[in-house]
This record gives sequence, C-alpha cells and structure tokens, in this order.
Amino acid sequence: MARSKFIILAVLVSFLASCYQSSQLPIEVQTLGPSAAEIFGNPDYPAFSYGGYRGKSREQTPTRAELAEDMKILSAMGIRILRTYNTSQYPQAARLLSVIRELKRADPDFEMYVMLGAWIEAENAWTGGVNHKKGNTENNTAEIDAAVGLAIEYPDIVKAIAVGNEAMVQWAAQYFVYPEIILKWVNYLQMLKHSKVLSADLWITSSDNYESWGGGAEHYHTADLKALIGAVDFVSVHTYPFHDSYYNQAYWGVLESEEELSDSAMIEATMLRASQYAIQQYENVVSYISSLGLEKAVHIGETGWSSLSGGVYGEKGSRAADEYKEKLYYQYVRDWSDTNGISCFYFEAFDEQWKAREDPLNSENHFGLITIHNEVKYILWDMLDQGRFDGLTRNGIALIKSYGGDEKALMKDVLRPPLKREMSVRRITNVNNEAVIGQAVLEANYVVIHESMAPSMDTSVTYPSSSLKLNPWEGTSSIEMSPQGIIKVVTGRSDWWGSALEIENDTGENLSAFASGYLHFDIRGDAGLEFNIGFQTGKYLAGTQVNNFVAFATNTDNVLNEQWVSYSFPIMELNRGADLTDVSSVLYLWSDTRAEHKQINIRNVYYSR
Repeated sequence: MARSKFIILAVLVSFLASCYQSSQLPIEVQTLGPSAAEIFGNPDYPAFSYGGYRGKSREQTPTRAELAEDMKILSAMGIRILRTYNTSQYPQAARLLSVIRELKRADPDFEMYVMLGAWIEAENAWTGGVNHKKGNTENNTAEIDAAVGLAIEYPDIVKAIAVGNEAMVQWAAQYFVYPEIILKWVNYLQMLKHSKVLSADLWITSSDNYESWGGGAEHYHTADLKALIGAVDFVSVHTYPFHDSYYNQAYWGVLESEEELSDSAMIEATMLRASQYAIQQYENVVSYISSLGLEKAVHIGETGWSSLSGGVYGEKGSRAADEYKEKLYYQYVRDWSDTNGISCFYFEAFDEQWKAREDPLNSENHFGLITIHNEVKYILWDMLDQGRFDGLTRNGIALIKSYGGDEKALMKDVLRPPLKREMSVRRITNVNNEAVIGQAVLEANYVVIHESMAPSMDTSVTYPSSSLKLNPWEGTSSIEMSPQGIIKVVTGRSDWWGSALEIENDTGENLSAFASGYLHFDIRGDAGLEFNIGFQTGKYLAGTQVNNFVAFATNTDNVLNEQWVSYSFPIMELNRGADLTDVSSVLYLWSDTRAEHKQINIRNVYYSR
C-alpha cells in the first residue's frame, strides 16, 4: 500500500477517534480494565471462538436478545475472551460489542473481551481469476476500517485485532494472500497505535494455520513472513488434528501394542496422541520463530473437534467424530494450554449450520459445544448438573443434555478408531531413496503402485523420487489406497470434484525421458461417470500448472464399468503443453460434472518409456 494511502486512512481514523473523547464515554469505558498482556496466556481468562448464527445463512444476523443469551451462557461456562471473524461484511461483531457493553452496565462483575477478526482475501477471490499477490482492496479496507472504528468505540472490550483468518495458508486456494498483504495491514494498525489513535494496550496479530507461521513446509519460509512475525504482538496459530485423522494419518489409529486394551482405553490413547500432534505443530512454530532470532508470544487461535460427521470423519472414514472424543480432546488441550500459560481459542462455542448448509451431517456444522437444538454436548454435562445454566435459555428455551442425558446411548455412537494395521493409505511411501528429485528418471518403468512390478525384481524399474500425497481437492472427493494397493476415489456433493497423487516436494518429478512413452493403469467404477484422468505438470500457485489428460465419457472409447479394464495411453496423447521435467501429480482425476457418492477404483499405475 502506498504511503499516501496510510496517511489518508490515519487522518480519517484520527477524525473518527475524535468523536469518542473520554468525556463522552460511559464511566465504565474510561476504566479499560485488564490489558491484552494481562489476559492472554492467563488461565483465568479462557478463550473461545464465537459465531451466534442460528440459520443456514449469515444473512440471518443474531438479534441482540440472542447474542445476550449466548453471552450469559458463555459467562456461566467461565469464558472471558471471544474471537470473531468479520467486521464490515456482517453486522454481528458490532452488535455483539454493543450487547457486551449493555451486560457490563447491568452487571459490574460481568467480564467478556474480544479478539476482533478482520476478514482479508485476495483480489478477485472466489472467482476463476483470483490474484493471490494482491488483496481485495475494497473488502480488506472496509474490514480494517470497521475493526479500527470498533476498537476505538469499545476499548474496554476489544483487546486484540486479528488481520485475516487462514488468509495465508495456500490450500485456501479461493482467497489466500501472501504474507506481504497481511504485513501491510499489521504495520498500518501498529502505526495507529504508535500515533495513539488506537490504544497501546491493543494487541495486533494474524490468525492462521501452523504451516503459514513457518511450522511446516519450507516454501512458507519467506522474508515477508519473518517481517510479519516481527511486526505482530503475538502469533495466533491454528492446528486441527481432527482433519488430519483423515488427511494426514501418521498419528491416528490404534497401535498394535494397544489392541488388547478396552475400547475406551484405545480411544483415550489415540486422543492423547491427537493432542500431542497439535502441541507438536504449535512447537514447530515456536522453533521456527526461535530459528529466526525472534522472541514472540505464541497462542492457539483455533483448534477443535467435531462431534458428528456423515462423511470422511465418520463411520466409513477415519471414525473420529463423536462427543466422547470431542470431550477428551478439549480436556487434553485445555489442560496443556492452561498449564503452559497459552491462550487457546477453542473452536467453537455453538454449532453453526451455515457452514455446510446443504449437508446437515457435514462435520463443519458440529464443532460447537452446544447444538442448534439447545443441547449441551457431553463436555458440558457436568456443568449442567452443577446448575451453571439454571435460568439461562437459548432461543428462549432451557438447555438440556444431548442424548437425553443417557450416557449409554451416547457411548453406542462412539466409534473406536481404526486399527493402524488395517487403515487405508493416504501417502504412498514406496520411494527410490537413491534418486534425486529433479534429475531425469532413466529407468524403463516408473512405478507408482503395482501388484507385481518392483525395483527389487527388475533393475529397469524404479519408484518415485519422493513420497506421494493422496490429495482430495478442497474436500470435493475422498481418495485413499487399500493395503492391497487399490486406489479408491469417492465423489462428494460439489458441482465439481478432483483428486490427485501429488509429489510431496517443491520440485516435481523429471519424466522427460518418457515423452514417447505410456501411462498405464487398471480402472473400474460406477458406469456413466464423466471425468478427465492423466497427470499434472507445474505448480498451480506459480501459474505454471498444466493438466494433461484423456477424457472418460459415455461418448468416447473410454468408459467405466464394474469390471477391471487395463488402459495404456501414449504420453503424447495426454500432453496439453506439459513440462515433463516438472511432473507435480503423477495421476489426477477431475470433473466439472456433479456426481454424488460415485466410486472409482484404480490399480497398477506406472509409466513406461
């Protein structure tokens, strides 16, 4: 952002601030109460993520009465800090702050503070022309301006501003920005603090995935990220072992040494590993910050566990979602964060059904501790028994226990995690350890997975130079491989779907020697499915990705049926402008045709020269 832009905004905000002179503020506002430094990391101030939306759209803004109900419930739970997500796009944040002030006026002992979220997104976000190197100027400016105005109006309540929510993590392909964009807004807010437009006690951060903060892939380790870490008052980290129970299962499942335990003991051991997995991601961020020679407080901006899933986290998937596991994860993480002086904004207080409005069983609708039907989940049963919620209502109705308080009925829905030795595979780790990624593969056969071809049997055969990730794009499908080497893709409910076997390296595989060769695979599946299948070269984020494919459709020679069919496609037939020195996905499938819960099986995938 140009310096002139900062100056203009600063002038405007200074004018806004002048409208709120201390003489015009209520007496309680003149006493700002504890600073951010005093409440963050303080176990006496438990933190939660909050959205009060009851309906299937955020256009249905919670009323003041509904927000007041929620605040009283959260206060009864002992919660003292909330995190919100938008400022200008939806009126909930402004309305919430006003309600909190009213509650403070009515009860001097009432305490609730807010980390105010400003939504940040890329230019042309949610379109096919998204530009990740630029921000959406109109939206982002409006969000920051609104956050500034609310922080000025409610300095006794707003204790932090988070610039963006998972705005830098690159799997958010529809809207993410690079750290430079976040840094500009953080610097702007710090300038307003320095000029006394904003309180010096107000903390500024960005709330993002652990990888975005340097705790994962090295391509996130940039000079702009280092500058951003230096500019924020603290780092707000997201970690979700729940999702990785499906997508990255290294920690998930019952170990062979645990198979003789009771089901409850197996679950407890697995959930303890889940919490340790989250802690390790947090520690990875801390280690990266330390490696930069920086000192910065690090808190958990989001973590949570869903209690229900009809999809990949449910009975036919990772078996992660239920109220018992949710309770265990909450207890393990909260005990660790409290003991170590780390704020943990647990996600989330209440279920919100707008997140996946077309799919009531989607796990995203069930991360709350209280359902949309006023049921407190297993985590809160003890609190209800203790009378914490006596006289309190949500939607005018008293809170009740989930499952009618029948613990035996609840436990019947608790799913034992799968046995480690029986779990499907989502990473292919058969690699040629002697190969160097990026160097041309010269063997006659490059084997992705095959029931009989292996390097140990034939020196003309090689495995990939790096492990392969089975990646279901944006949750539009599921993809996994059985212990027998059969890859299964199941389509979701989206208008498009896609999956790939991606090289887990910033450098792609060099298959230039296979330009005149073939891609081989066996395939079967639900008849009538239409999709493209082939390989990808280049990088999506770099704008160099090319999809090289052949179509499967009813009007072609390539059709699915219930029987295995072997195909051998010339690379030249698939080639749509491929750079074969940079094969980023050795196999991918994609379709823009909606096909719900259809299945494809693939085996014996290899390239030949």
